[in-house]
Amino acid sequence: MDSLVSRAESYWPILVSGLWLTIAVTVAALVLSTVLGLVWAMLRTSGVPALARPTRVIVEFLRGIPILVVLFYIYFVMPEIGIDLTAFQAGVIGLGLTYSCYIGETFRAGIEAVDPGQIEAAKSIGMRRGLTMRRVILPQAFRIVLPPYGNNLVMLLKDSSQVSVISVAELTMQGKMLASSTFDNITVFTMVALLYLCLTIPLNLCMSYLEANFGRAR
Repeated sequence: MDSLVSRAESYWPILVSGLWLTIAVTVAALVLSTVLGLVWAMLRTSGVPALARPTRVIVEFLRGIPILVVLFYIYFVMPEIGIDLTAFQAGVIGLGLTYSCYIGETFRAGIEAVDPGQIEAAKSIGMRRGLTMRRVILPQAFRIVLPPYGNNLVMLLKDSSQVSVISVAELTMQGKMLASSTFDNITVFTMVALLYLCLTIPLNLCMSYLEANFGRAR
């Protein structure tokens, strides 16, 4: 038992350094995917075919490619055409682009779920589309999309481990390197799993709180 504790204590600083990088990748990718997702949703629901149709093609194209392939393409192929990114930047962009499509579809569904009668009422009092979107549609859509948005956030956190394939030394990568050097697979990967749970459980509780207080039922 003492040996197990001492090993865990020696592994802890290495895994925590990877944990912080996991959080950094997740937060950066979440910001990018949320902003892009909102753009995709606004274009898809704009009512302008010249905007909606190309956006749908882009979204379906990115959704049809595995995250690993997107990461490989950005990190290994883009430098060949003069776009050289660090592993961290490539990981954030790859995750952000992929998840922007799923989040965009979530936002689109939320926008389209808003009662059309409220939109007509806003038009009847002279509100333009931009103001109607900000004051009427988006606040209600936000409450509607909270549950699926929270699910996407948790999935993004777990999928941040994918960036280890392009040498980003996040939690999973640190765990693999540590296990390969110590051959203590049980201890290392148990600690990795527990650290992921330390992130996902509070995140799920936070999203449940938001859903209960600001969700659709209210």
